[in-house]
Amino acid sequence: MDDFKHYTVMLNEAVDALECKDGKIYVDCTLGGGGHSELILKRISPNGKLISFDIDDEAIAHAEERLSGYNNICIIKSSYTNIKSELQKLGIEKITGGVILDLGASYHQLTKAERGFSFSKNAPLDMRFDIQNDFSAYDVVNSYKEDDLVRIFSEYGEERFSKRIAKKIVEIRSKKPIQTTCELADLIISATPRIKSSVHPATRVFQAIRIEVNNELKNVNNVLHDILDLLEVGGIISVLSFHSLEDRIIKQFFKNESRRCRCNEMICKCPPPKLELVNKKPILATQEEIKENPPSRSAKLRIARCIS
Repeated sequence: MDDFKHYTVMLNEAVDALECKDGKIYVDCTLGGGGHSELILKRISPNGKLISFDIDDEAIAHAEERLSGYNNICIIKSSYTNIKSELQKLGIEKITGGVILDLGASYHQLTKAERGFSFSKNAPLDMRFDIQNDFSAYDVVNSYKEDDLVRIFSEYGEERFSKRIAKKIVEIRSKKPIQTTCELADLIISATPRIKSSVHPATRVFQAIRIEVNNELKNVNNVLHDILDLLEVGGIISVLSFHSLEDRIIKQFFKNESRRCRCNEMICKCPPPKLELVNKKPILATQEEIKENPPSRSAKLRIARCIS
């Protein structure tokens, strides 16, 4: 697995947030390269328990090798969206320590040409985190109605030329299917005006398609509710996000669940808040880390503790 590359963003900050204690149960919802899991294991051994999730076979193989020296980890090949059912299978009713959720796609996924995430490398349109899924970027690009393409480019990519790009896609695919990342990137360039920017014209559309293919935003929202149900009082949620859409969901969820009143009635009948915010403003990567790993500049870390 020497070709597997993954930089663990905000390693210490994200794990420090969990206040790891020996003997407690922790969950890493996004195993990836195993960086966060390894540091958690160092801090909770020998009696703590870590359950780590991933759907990427290559990531799991790499992590299993990296973490082979630990016998208190259980790696599950499943989406974190199945956290409740998978923990139930293990006989775990409550997460006593905490949960870490790193929502960034791995360097390995984004840069390996055949995975089809990158517009800088020609490959079949794919973008699946779980390669066993049938639904891919090809399906979005070649089967979605024009209005639906406009919607996902606008909502998930915040692309201001969504209508132009969607119209061009429909026009081109009516003659022959759009097969590759470079075909799509070239199409986007031809459909949009030239603007001075350091951001490639295809960036936002590729992000939007990736989010749609993997149901990323819906999954984040759902898993936060599941985690809150599973956390024991005192347990901590540590969440790393990498774009404004994800961060908005996390911020709003933490805000809603930490408010004392959510009804705005004269006489409040709301149940007590379930969370308290550990940090009101997100923690950002240091300048040293950004210099070493430029993508970490977009990372935001939010932390909350279960209080009821």
